[in-house]
Amino acid sequence: MAYPGYGGGDGEVDAEELQRCLTQSGISGTYSPFSLETCRIMISMLDRDFTGKMGFNEFKELWAVLNAWKQNFMMIDQDRSGTVELHELSQVIAAMGYRLSPQTLTAIVKRYSKNGRIFFDDYVACCVKLRALTDFFRRRDSMQQGFVNFVYDDFLQGTMAI
Repeated sequence: MAYPGYGGGDGEVDAEELQRCLTQSGISGTYSPFSLETCRIMISMLDRDFTGKMGFNEFKELWAVLNAWKQNFMMIDQDRSGTVELHELSQVIAAMGYRLSPQTLTAIVKRYSKNGRIFFDDYVACCVKLRALTDFFRRRDSMQQGFVNFVYDDFLQGTMAI
């Protein structure tokens, strides 16, 4: 599979290179291109060596995840407005296996929406945060009990990196 515009010669992409690559690839389709901030958090989600860049294998993983998220977004954007609302977002989040309270869903919509509507770029940013925070939590919930104890510094490192 070809990954259009990948890399800047060093075998890794930073947020600006990722933004150009994804824009050139057309993965956002008719939706607005990804913001630089969304590209930064996409890198941080998969940046296991903490370089601030994404290697080719990480890029392949991102490509697959983005395609799945795009399919989900298109499926729930039933009115083809290019945005999703709270009721549509709650459906897709549940379909992805997350069990969130109505209060948490409302907080997510407040954080990622513009006038109650979530655009594709913000939807991807939301998906990145959900996945990264869930992964961070699960790594520390070794007994799979649904709760963990954090040292404040550990909590800050985990959440600020995303």
